[in-house]
Amino acid sequence: MNKTYRSWVGTGGLGTFTICEKETDLLISLDIRTRPPARRGCLPQNFENLKKQALTSVIRYRQEIESYIRKRGEFLKSLSPVDIEEGAPRIIKDMISESCKAGVGPMATVAGAIAQYVGENLLSESSEIIVENGGDIFLKSHCRRVVAIYAGDSIFTQQIALEIEPDETPLGICTSSGTVGHSLSFGNADAVVIYSPSAILADAAATATCNLVKSHSDIEKAVDFARSINGVRGVVIIFGDKLGIWGKIRLKER
Repeated sequence: MNKTYRSWVGTGGLGTFTICEKETDLLISLDIRTRPPARRGCLPQNFENLKKQALTSVIRYRQEIESYIRKRGEFLKSLSPVDIEEGAPRIIKDMISESCKAGVGPMATVAGAIAQYVGENLLSESSEIIVENGGDIFLKSHCRRVVAIYAGDSIFTQQIALEIEPDETPLGICTSSGTVGHSLSFGNADAVVIYSPSAILADAAATATCNLVKSHSDIEKAVDFARSINGVRGVVIIFGDKLGIWGKIRLKER
């Protein structure tokens, strides 16, 4: 998918780079100001090391997921929760645990899981991190951040954004759509955005909530469903010219 929405991204004082490994395509922004450059106009000397560290993390977690899929095929194919195996890697256990809360299969969490795990690994090097993985975001910030919503052909695309305060982070902000992208969805919403301290849960909840929205009349029941998931802090549902909101959500006109 052509990620045209990335052209909206401002640096906000952060250094930004992409990491691509097979299906994983991350846009990573982090604080480079704490390590001054060797000369004016240059990035810090360790910036390339941070990129290498991020790539190493992506490869590691992809390998753990791919190896587990080879061992247990239903982890990839199941559209409903699966049981946790005692010896599974931590990322696998988290994916299964959080997907169970939303009633979906574990692979519904994969983008949020990789964003969160890679982001948490980089927090040892940078106190501010934004990892975006196909519309799923792990965010840790010391200042207010504005996150725009891409909702396909909806009138709300590029018109509204979310304001995130630093004391709300670390935060997962994940989006599912029945009209945009290649991910499997049984719903027709242009965008369902979920807030949660866990990007893994936010990803699962966004998928499950989006699945419920077939028409405008489903927005209210889908909002109620999202509210019922333990760990969800807020939801935005966009369907054409209709909008449903609940929780700690602050919308801002762009």
